[in-house]
Amino acid sequence: MSHQAEPKENKPNYHHGDLRSTLLSAANVLLKETGIEGLSLRKLADKVGVSRTAPYHHFKDKNQLLCAIAEQGFVHWQQDAEFIFNQTELLPKEKYRQFFHRYISYAADNPELYDLMFGRTIWKQNSATNALRNVAYPSFYHQVEMTRKWQEQGLMSSAEDTLRLSQVTWGTMHGIARLLIDGIYADRSHIDEMCDCAINLFTQ
Repeated sequence: MSHQAEPKENKPNYHHGDLRSTLLSAANVLLKETGIEGLSLRKLADKVGVSRTAPYHHFKDKNQLLCAIAEQGFVHWQQDAEFIFNQTELLPKEKYRQFFHRYISYAADNPELYDLMFGRTIWKQNSATNALRNVAYPSFYHQVEMTRKWQEQGLMSSAEDTLRLSQVTWGTMHGIARLLIDGIYADRSHIDEMCDCAINLFTQ
């Protein structure tokens, strides 16, 4: 008597690198839907349609997954910033204006991701992976270098210490972003005017 072969379960067939990218894309979606608290490797596996052990081949725990998402966020933000700074036809003040506006818009458009990139979940616990540190810290160092250049161009005051000026200007951007994300004292309709006010205060 012949035996029919058991039908194989249809599961996605990923290459190793493809699955990591797919998991990260799905994790970003889950992050927007559920926030940091609702994101888990188990839910991620279910969403992608793989075994619940599959994500652990790429992320040993939830912290490593969160760090990878934040790392991706910094990479995308740095690409945006470099695109602005590399526009040779723009005057320095217009570059700074676009940089400031884009930063606030990026935070407002991606509040959960922004919380993960700059919030206490990772940094307060001192649990950032080396890969995350290697993209997060250079992002600020780049801001310091650009501030030094803006001082040399006369856009910002050369009387101020470059590092402190960088910290204060980034702190202002971060503060505006937090007000918008938290919905206190500001909303999306205020973005342009708030950004322009800050730019006028910091530039000359």
